[in-house]
Amino acid sequence: MTTIAPAGTTAGPAMPDIAPAQRRVLRVLVASQILSGAGLAAGVTVGALLAQDMLGSTTLAGLPSALFTAGSALAAVAVGRLSHTRGRRPGLAGGYLAGALGSAGVIVAAVLNSPVLLFLALFVYGAGSATNLQARYAGADLAAPDRRGRAVSTVLVATTLGGVVGPNLAAPTGTFAETLGIPHLAGLFLLSGTAYALAALVLALWLRPDPLLLARAAAQPQTKTTSVQTPSASAEKAEKASGGVVPGVLVMVLTQLVMVAIMTMTPVHMHDHGHSTVASGLVIAVHIGAMYLPSPLTGWLVDRWGRMKIAAASGLTLLAAGVLAALAPGDSVVLLALALALLGLGWNFGLVAGTAIITDAVPLATRAKTQGLVDVAIAIAGATGGMASGIMVAATSYPVLALTGGALSLALLPAIAATAHRR
Repeated sequence: MTTIAPAGTTAGPAMPDIAPAQRRVLRVLVASQILSGAGLAAGVTVGALLAQDMLGSTTLAGLPSALFTAGSALAAVAVGRLSHTRGRRPGLAGGYLAGALGSAGVIVAAVLNSPVLLFLALFVYGAGSATNLQARYAGADLAAPDRRGRAVSTVLVATTLGGVVGPNLAAPTGTFAETLGIPHLAGLFLLSGTAYALAALVLALWLRPDPLLLARAAAQPQTKTTSVQTPSASAEKAEKASGGVVPGVLVMVLTQLVMVAIMTMTPVHMHDHGHSTVASGLVIAVHIGAMYLPSPLTGWLVDRWGRMKIAAASGLTLLAAGVLAALAPGDSVVLLALALALLGLGWNFGLVAGTAIITDAVPLATRAKTQGLVDVAIAIAGATGGMASGIMVAATSYPVLALTGGALSLALLPAIAATAHRR
């Protein structure tokens, strides 16, 4: 392998060439994301239905989504800090392993019919969701600034295969679970536990070199030659960075809040209108496909047309999704699937654009820690959306929830316009 040495030196340890290392990192991340996508699908597809079945109430049907999203908030901090101190490999592998343990806990809770254990296990299961999102940052660590959107999108699109296949296995995994004495709805968590464990194994064995550690090492020579800055230059750089973090966080927080709220209650809404688990799984599969499959195009658009324009497109797409979900008849699987596809696409626009904004703004020295904290805010927004969705549907209706989410997404537009004006 070609190596590079720090400029101005004649000796010292050589580093892997950045371009081949980036290609290897992306290949390993793609493999792990395919697996983790299948693990992610279980909580989305049957989590709310499992809670509704145990509790006999729609009011708390949004609690599973809120819990595994809240668990992902704690995991985002842990994964971010571990990545900051030891690199992406142990951080991401540890997060997926925790997701596998949470999946096992959900299965035990279903067998024992214990809602308390179910909620605790779903909290731990959320670590897998947090890690799935954190992996996108690893894809951008070694990417050139004008290719970060595409690097992020490569990692995200890999989730599509597992994310689309997973929900459609709800019926066969449920049947297989029943042969083992496990309740039907918990069957999909057998798949998620296995998938998360395999994703952790892939990263632990093959994510070498570590992208974050290599990026830091490669940046050291440049840092030494540019370390002397005037106070005004340093202040200008800090101001520019802080200006990027806030809009990036806002875009991802609002898109997560709206997406989780509408997505969580769609299977419950379909169930109440007589649709089967297979139909719900199909709609969620379409939704997850739309969340990740357009990523290569989104990454190109973000790099070509700019972060803020695609962020604005996110708000408009989420509005269309909310309106269509509200107007779609409860017996129309096609229209609900289309609404959830738009919901996933709007989320994809916001996530890729927001991730690029954050990565541009934060220096390597604090990147992993800051990204972990950003994902905490995203997870809290998702937990809020998941919890509030069940309460709102019980008090009003699913169409009211969908319209409220669509209207809320419009808050992105004035914030983006204000940021663009300042720049």
